[in-house]
Amino acid sequence: MKNKNYYAILMAGGVGSRFWPVSTQDFPKQFHDMLGTGDTLIQKTFHRLAKLIPEENIFILTNECYNDLVLEQLPSVTKRQVVLEPAMRNTAPCILYASLKIQKENPDAVMIVAPSDHWIEDENAFSKNVEQAFDFCSENKALMTLGIQPTFPNTGYGYIEYDKTSTKEIKSVNQFKEKPVYEVAKQYIEQGNFLWNAGIFMWSVKSVVEAFKSNQPELFALFEKGIDVYNTDLEENFIQDNYGKAENISVDYAIMEKSSNVYVIAAEFDWNDLGTWGSLYDKLDKDDSKNAIVNARTLSEDASGNMIRTKNDKIVVVDGLKDYIIVDKDEVLLIFPKTKEQDIKKVLQKVKDTFGEHYG
Repeated sequence: MKNKNYYAILMAGGVGSRFWPVSTQDFPKQFHDMLGTGDTLIQKTFHRLAKLIPEENIFILTNECYNDLVLEQLPSVTKRQVVLEPAMRNTAPCILYASLKIQKENPDAVMIVAPSDHWIEDENAFSKNVEQAFDFCSENKALMTLGIQPTFPNTGYGYIEYDKTSTKEIKSVNQFKEKPVYEVAKQYIEQGNFLWNAGIFMWSVKSVVEAFKSNQPELFALFEKGIDVYNTDLEENFIQDNYGKAENISVDYAIMEKSSNVYVIAAEFDWNDLGTWGSLYDKLDKDDSKNAIVNARTLSEDASGNMIRTKNDKIVVVDGLKDYIIVDKDEVLLIFPKTKEQDIKKVLQKVKDTFGEHYG
């Protein structure tokens, strides 16, 4: 039987603009089947968490404009479980808001905060690591994170430096580091006590609320005013009136980097943040020419290393193209070098400026 004190906050408010033209403001990537498995990313994440956490204790944090998408894709979820942000204010305000709601419902809750759009292999290892963290957080006043063992000097992730002298599986965190330049990332890898920051956090509800109270008194005061109305019919009005006043700040800056009781577990599972078409390419099966294909039927000649995605069964003929992203979606066809994938965000802005917001 699942532990009734286990809770989850599933973060599902992002837009994922680097996955344009599939991911758009109206229909972001977490609601798409990016891997061609039959499940959308949010569905995969929900089912992964539900192996350990009672389904009714999984809260989905999202922008109010995605409420219908959440309820449509997760039919077992009730209105109570969908926590809506009326404005985009980064991760700290929404995590504090959801934590106060959960604390009011169950003061003994321990919880995980997890992105809805990441790829995780070996879900049993994931559950084991989360349970390890929950046990530790139940007994200690701790803020915990799952770190990923780096496989190369990636400059696209933040890093977590942990205590090198510790022989325990759960290690205390020395400091968080911002996304480094390549040479610095190489030094981190050589040093051996750095992990990628995957943005997966675990703590008791009591510990996280206390951390906000100590480190973000203004933010805490703003949301504490609503304690009496949380989980009642009056909550929506309070949030509509007050949420926009919150500072735009990430949970890393708000509490993790300011606290001394932070710990990390090196994850035992393979992980990918699925942040770009290239990261998706890395996780998909390839054909003999190393092309990753989702939904399409292809004829290729002298074409390799491409990421090709279309609507179901569309025939794509490719000749002489190497290491390109080819994505066909309704009124938009993207043919773009994989090496420049970080520029897709800028391209999207140009498209909206030239052809109208409708295309983004």
